[in-house]
Amino acid sequence: MDLPVQVQLAAAVADREAAIRAAGTLLVQAGFCDPAYADSLLRREQVATTYMGRGLAVPHGMVEDKGLVRRTGLAVVQIPGGVAWDAPDHRVQLVVAVAAASDQHIAVLRRLTRLMADGQRLEGLAATGNADDIVAALTRDGAAPVATAVPEDLPMAQDVVLDYPNGLHARPATQWAQVASRFLAELRVRHGDTVADARSMPALLGLGAGRGARLRISAAGPDAAQALAALKDVIVRLAQDEKRQAEQAAAREKQAHGLGRELAGWQPEARQHIGGIAASPGLVIGTLVMADAPALEVADQPGQGVAAAAAALDAALAAAEAELIDLAEGARRKNAAEQAGIFEAHRQILAHADLLRDATRLVVQGHGAAWSWRHALAGHVAAQRAVADPVLAARAADLQDVGDRVLRALVGEAGAAGQDPSRWPADSLLLADDLSPSVTAQIDVQRVKGFCTARGGPTAHTAILARALGLPAVVAAGPAVLAARSGERAILDGYRGQLHIGPSDEALAEVQAMIDRLARRQAEEARSRLQPVTTLDGHGLEIAANINKPEQVAKALDHGAESVGLMRTEFLFLERDHVPDEEEQYAVYRDMVRALGGRPLIVRTLDIGGDKQVPHLDLPVEENPFLGLRGARLCLARDDLMLPQLRALVRAAQDGPLSLMFPMISTLDEVRRLRERLAEVQQSLGLAPEQGGRRIPVGIMIEVPSAAMMADRLAAHVDFFSIGTNDLTQYALAVDRQHPQLATMADSLHPAVLRLIAQTVEGARRHGRWVGVCGGLAGEPLGAALLAGLGVQELSMSVGDIAGVKALLRRHSLAELQALARAALDMDDGDAVRALAAQLRDTAPAGDEVAA
Repeated sequence: MDLPVQVQLAAAVADREAAIRAAGTLLVQAGFCDPAYADSLLRREQVATTYMGRGLAVPHGMVEDKGLVRRTGLAVVQIPGGVAWDAPDHRVQLVVAVAAASDQHIAVLRRLTRLMADGQRLEGLAATGNADDIVAALTRDGAAPVATAVPEDLPMAQDVVLDYPNGLHARPATQWAQVASRFLAELRVRHGDTVADARSMPALLGLGAGRGARLRISAAGPDAAQALAALKDVIVRLAQDEKRQAEQAAAREKQAHGLGRELAGWQPEARQHIGGIAASPGLVIGTLVMADAPALEVADQPGQGVAAAAAALDAALAAAEAELIDLAEGARRKNAAEQAGIFEAHRQILAHADLLRDATRLVVQGHGAAWSWRHALAGHVAAQRAVADPVLAARAADLQDVGDRVLRALVGEAGAAGQDPSRWPADSLLLADDLSPSVTAQIDVQRVKGFCTARGGPTAHTAILARALGLPAVVAAGPAVLAARSGERAILDGYRGQLHIGPSDEALAEVQAMIDRLARRQAEEARSRLQPVTTLDGHGLEIAANINKPEQVAKALDHGAESVGLMRTEFLFLERDHVPDEEEQYAVYRDMVRALGGRPLIVRTLDIGGDKQVPHLDLPVEENPFLGLRGARLCLARDDLMLPQLRALVRAAQDGPLSLMFPMISTLDEVRRLRERLAEVQQSLGLAPEQGGRRIPVGIMIEVPSAAMMADRLAAHVDFFSIGTNDLTQYALAVDRQHPQLATMADSLHPAVLRLIAQTVEGARRHGRWVGVCGGLAGEPLGAALLAGLGVQELSMSVGDIAGVKALLRRHSLAELQALARAALDMDDGDAVRALAAQLRDTAPAGDEVAA
């Protein structure tokens, strides 16, 4: 077996994720795979552990990501001190990551299982200082093994052909072993002269069984017949799953949509490729700049005295607040409302009661002010990062940013951290561990063209500001970012979350041509973005924006939004450590109404639960929160949450056209009860229609199949429907869209989902009600076309999708879109529906395919 192997010796990693990321980085740097494959290794580990025993783990990517592999190769990270894997007693010293485009990895797994039988040799490999020892163990056969008797088959036996496109790998082998373990009988699996205990996943991998392998399974014991039948059943049954996953991977590779046919699947020639999470779209060429500031060295000053330390801390907090006030005012003068909002939020963080309490306690114990603050800050940042909810965990960057500002004031280094931006090159691509929101908010877009961070997330303020500034951004790209050299040329792909360092001249020319074509297309769409959508045969559609805050209105309108189709109110609860009272909420809703200047506004009431958890609400811990107390159910159970929000909304509705929308409706009884509570609130405020108050249109979210199927009954009790395609897809297909193994099945273009949308539209039509869509499908070109063809009258989407969707819909007649929708309803799956995109003429004009 002659496979290329990359080895990193004597690594020291913090945990399993860091170990896998290190191995993934080696695979990418060696050119074995695209950067996104490194993330696939982590997703695979979430599905099932790759720990094999004896200090060995073998991470490998998801089957559906096989198309990301360029050539088969191995990456080995040696960790002499070991790292805990899936259990405290499972410590790994050798991480062997596999990138395999075919079933070559079967031979790798077979050799590894043989190595596991030689514990002394494995121990030597875990401690060796010579990388060639590891390469030889994985690629070269030594002396022929001593011949041993091959175990005989057990009395009861059957033959089976392995019809797995990728051979026998860890996932199906694990399931075979689990089935075998349910029986008392002994079970064996033979491949040629190699026999494995069916209960042992490593032993099964040692069979080296590729596609088409002829296997003999045999059994002996009290329940041998049942055990043999069950094992054969799982072997045969999993073949269908393996084929389906392989077919879906191939289809996605062919149809690669999102950025467009030209960019999808394309990889520029470069010295190094780093993959992360796409946080803000865009494609740009620039010069790398390391923007991280050196950590502040803070020594304890126990002799400072409690009074002096307390006074120093108070002065630092005041100085930090003054800086934030100046920064917010400066941002407002530049009409940068989102940046100003970040600095205002940071002022609130300065009043973090628990942080102040912990720092003060350390001061009272006799420690210096700076040491006390830094020590308390580190604990709270670590706790915030550990929160399961990704939105809340991402707020750790803001807490760290504010804390560092106070710390700089304490040690006499006022001002933002980092290098002098005036010395950065005019095409800077900033690199950092986790670029602080303060630095991001002050970026000069004439000088900075994008950034890439080792940590962070797409929901953090840093990523939000990058999108507000229109800068491409990649986050969570791992430690390889910090090893890059300032001054190198690079390509930043914010569409797919990739950084390509040291590109060839040919790659630079290719990318520049793509950038030019993309710019021309975007400029063409931007010129017509303010025009309404009218199809070629005169049918009009309303295009709205999904936003959270009043300060986002101006940008939405400038991008072509005609209204706000979804204001998410949960951000008011997510970004605070307390429940906002009626006055706080009223001020925000009133400002949103006024910012729209008479244009329609739809406000969704609190949508908490499921994947959105808020610790300070003290919600019950549920075994299945997606089927539990969420959305409207939660509000009906919690007057302390619902009544202040309804009161604030009713008051704000007196200033302009505000519609109210209840989420996660599943029964007609819920609608009746919610309307009753709304009427009671209006009466109590003296703002019911009969008392002279403004009539408030009431709509509901169609997010569960029961609501779609009862649309004709529900429509009699509401003014409109808005379909949340993300949740509707999840519930219709019984797929948790966050599940690492099943998320790809959550396909909103599946005909089952489209049929539920069609049924919703038909039910609304019977009562003369209109239907909108505020889920992710509305912002996808093909999705928007199908929704219009199904009879949806309003599409609400992310601001960045508006111009493109409007331009596409104007190029078609309603008759064309209706024919497309009818065809989609008769397809078998989402991939077949995607194939219909070819019928959308002019979706991607010749020579202008990027971002189609």
